[in-house]
Parts: sequence; structure tokens; C-alpha cells
Amino acid sequence: MEWWTGSASALRSCQIALVRNLLAKIACSERDLLCGPHPPLSERVASDYATRGVRLTAVYSNCSGKHAGMLALARHHGWPTEFYTRFEHPVQQRCLAEVHRWTELPLSEIGTAVDGCGVVCYGLPLRNMALAYAKLAGAKFGVRNAESQGVRLEASDHSQQFRIPHSAFRIVEAMLRHPELVAGEGRPCTEIMQAHPGRVIAKLGAEGVYCALLRQEGLGVALKVADGHGVAAALALAAVLEELGLRPRPASLTARPSVNTRGETVGELRVNGRLEK
Repeated sequence: MEWWTGSASALRSCQIALVRNLLAKIACSERDLLCGPHPPLSERVASDYATRGVRLTAVYSNCSGKHAGMLALARHHGWPTEFYTRFEHPVQQRCLAEVHRWTELPLSEIGTAVDGCGVVCYGLPLRNMALAYAKLAGAKFGVRNAESQGVRLEASDHSQQFRIPHSAFRIVEAMLRHPELVAGEGRPCTEIMQAHPGRVIAKLGAEGVYCALLRQEGLGVALKVADGHGVAAALALAAVLEELGLRPRPASLTARPSVNTRGETVGELRVNGRLEK
């Protein structure tokens, strides 16, 4: 049983429908979700919901897909679905084990906290985040022929590379086929992927964290904007990907105007600098 689920969706109607469909398939309901609702990140979608008087329930969380996936994991293994967000629950222990496997970071060095949606989240060095994404990029080529396709692997990757499951390949393919579901219309993740079909997966995190994989190159990218500015992180990622060969970057991610409370453009937010190679 394999599903790809993720967080940070734009909460469009089609995304909500997919979450509800998954819940129905695993004999769960919105009442089983332990995430709280919030207005959509997209201003257009939020305005539409407000106009139509949509009542926001647990499924209206940009992490509801991830939570539904965790419930599916519990159902698949016969684990209890109650309290699946707690650190000691088998679901969270499995997630921690996967973070360890993909990042190669010792369990004792993985920081943990509680995410805004209620589940366990992890503190990781950027290098290890990038390593995990590089492994996903290698998964595109299957396990045994990654190097023959030009995928560059570090020495430490080889032992882990041959244990990458086929489900990783399916996750990569699903995300590449459906960039509109990775985030949503007008969101940087989706814009970057649609600008370079089949070549890149980009996924934002909270507090200015952004990760990406370059499919053909077998590269992983991870960055963090120190002050947590999400727009700055998106601009930085687009600039990094451009230097790595994904040209041109989407126009909306070249620069962003700075507008004051009078509606006057008083400057712009842009990337200043180059990669050290």
C-alpha cells in the first residue's frame, strides 16, 4: 500500500477532496485528524472560502495530507490511530527512523520539537537535508543503475543507496507528474517545478527552510534564511537552481517589490551573491 502525502498545500478544493478520499479509503474521517484548521495560505483561495462561507474543519490544514498519510501508515501496520502525533507512537517512531536513514544523521543528533500542526518535527543540519534530497534524486534511476546515469554519489551514500525502496521512486514520479499538488497555484514550489517540468522537485519548510532535488544531476539542495523570511527563501532557492543550470528562473521569483502602507513601491527584495563552487 503506497500513497504520497505531504504538507504545505494551498488548501484548494481539489486538494481537500484528495485528503477526504484518502481518509475514506482507510476507514477514517476528519474527526481522526489531530491537526487544527487555518485559513488557506493563498489569498485568492482564502477570499473565495470566506465569500462562500466555508466552515474550516481539521481537513482545512495545509498539513492535513501529511496527517492523513500518518493515519494510513497506522492502518497499514495495524497500529492504533489514536494519539498518532505523540513522539512515542509507532507512527512517529517510524518517521524518526526514516529521517535517520535518509539523512544518515545519528539518532542522538536529531533534534525534535512539536510542529505547528501538532506532529513531531526535526532539527537537522542543512548538509544532511541536502543528502536526503540527493538520494531521492538518485531514486529516479532505480537502485542499481544510478551511477551509470551520471548520478553523483558521495562515498557515504553507497551503502544506503542500494536500500532505497521502490516507493521512493514512485514518490518522486508522483510529485513530478503533479506539481500543482506539491503546493498550489501561485506558490513558489509549484512555479519552480512547472517552469522546469520533470527536472526538479522543490519543497518549502517553515522558518525560511527550502529544499530541492535536481533529477538528472542527482543533486540535493537545502538552504535556510536566517530570519525565517519565506519569500526570501523562495527567491534564494530560485537563484541557486538557476546557477545549477535551471534557467531561466520564474519571473515572479527574480525579485519582489517592497510596498509601504501607502501602496508605494519603495524598494525590492532580490538575491545578492553567487554560489561558491
